[in-house]
Amino acid sequence: MAEENGNGQAVDEKNGGKRLNKRQRGAIILAILCIGSAVFGVHQWVKSKTHIETDNAFIESHVHSVSSRIPALVKRVAVVDNQFVHKGDLLVELDTSDYQARAETAAAALDLARNETAGDAAQLEGARATVGLAKARLEQAEIDLKRAEALFAKEVIPREQLDKLKTARTVAQMQLRESQEGERRAQATLGMTSQGKKDAKVAQRQSQLAEAKLSLSYTRIVAVSDGYITKKSVEPGNYVQPGQPLMALVSLQDSWVTANYKESQLTDVRPGQRVEFSVDAYPGLSFRGNVESLMAGTGAAFSLLPPENATGNYVKVVQRVPVRIAIDAASDPNHLLRVGMSVVPTILTGKSFRQVLGL
Repeated sequence: MAEENGNGQAVDEKNGGKRLNKRQRGAIILAILCIGSAVFGVHQWVKSKTHIETDNAFIESHVHSVSSRIPALVKRVAVVDNQFVHKGDLLVELDTSDYQARAETAAAALDLARNETAGDAAQLEGARATVGLAKARLEQAEIDLKRAEALFAKEVIPREQLDKLKTARTVAQMQLRESQEGERRAQATLGMTSQGKKDAKVAQRQSQLAEAKLSLSYTRIVAVSDGYITKKSVEPGNYVQPGQPLMALVSLQDSWVTANYKESQLTDVRPGQRVEFSVDAYPGLSFRGNVESLMAGTGAAFSLLPPENATGNYVKVVQRVPVRIAIDAASDPNHLLRVGMSVVPTILTGKSFRQVLGL
């Protein structure tokens, strides 16, 4: 049985020893709590330097807007919302009637241009022959004139005959000019330029045919990558215009996390550091990734209305810098992550306890 002595200490009569009083026990318990709190506080402070965490983060990915490149009537829609498609799969088929007719018209125009070009080529050859004949006549006229001038100097022929030969040379010169103009007209008709290129009509019709075939190919709208269909807003019978959004294609193969860290948290953050993150939709699951890059500015700097700190009253606000985190595909083999999901990423800086304390 324990009794208290005159000093207030508890005495154990059976064991003959003394026990601590209430004040001493309270002091010991308080000391233990203080030491424990200090150890826990240091541990949390060190962890905050080696494990950089934020809850302002979301899943993002490439979202391809699917639209038509030509105006046409929708003939068939081959997909539904949330359907997975592979690259090259047909999404929407447009009516081909108008564009098929245009392609056939362009092909016929090309054949006609080739036939016309053959006739124009024959005309050009005839014009060239006429030029050659005119040159020969001019050369002969000049020879006859020189011979007549020599004979006239010796008074063998009269002046009248000399004048006739001069006139004949002038006529030959005019005929040569006329034939050369005819050759140029034939070249222009054929489409030859000063650089010697020809068949301009054929080239023009070939370009029109290629354009018509290209427009015809646009009647089949296919997936540009693997992904899931969402925001489908097109149905058979709709008339669509170029650039009109028909649906969106979300690729989950190369998703990433955009984490908006406080600027004060980025002191030791570097590209390549490991990241572990959890997603609210899948409690208990952990995903992995690595820091890919840091944005060149804060989110506020690139907002629609960036702050003007040089005007008015300035209030300092801690800014957030978007950090792009690449997701390790091996940690999400079933593609559970979806665009917009809330994420809590933790960047592992790799600093040791000594480095944090500066030892």
